[in-house]
Amino acid sequence: MQQQPQQTPQNQQGYMPQPPRVMTGKDHLYVTDMMDWNLLAAKKCSYFAKQCKDQQVKAAIEQAAQMHARHYDQILQHLQSHLGDQIQNQNMTQ
Repeated sequence: MQQQPQQTPQNQQGYMPQPPRVMTGKDHLYVTDMMDWNLLAAKKCSYFAKQCKDQQVKAAIEQAAQMHARHYDQILQHLQSHLGDQIQNQNMTQ
């Protein structure tokens, strides 16, 4: 009689209670894109709000600009608080 090998899913990953404190190259590109998109959206909204004559539409566009600026700031603050040590360590070794 032959023993059959135990079958386990190859893509099975363990539970991770917190994200790793390491940022991969792909993570860096994604975060950079998120920041770029939010900054561009905030700038475009501000520009178009200034062009708008209807006060209700202008107020809605200004709110959108503030939201995108807030998201940009939140991402930046998160990076500074959680990855600042890692960035400083990398700069010291270069």
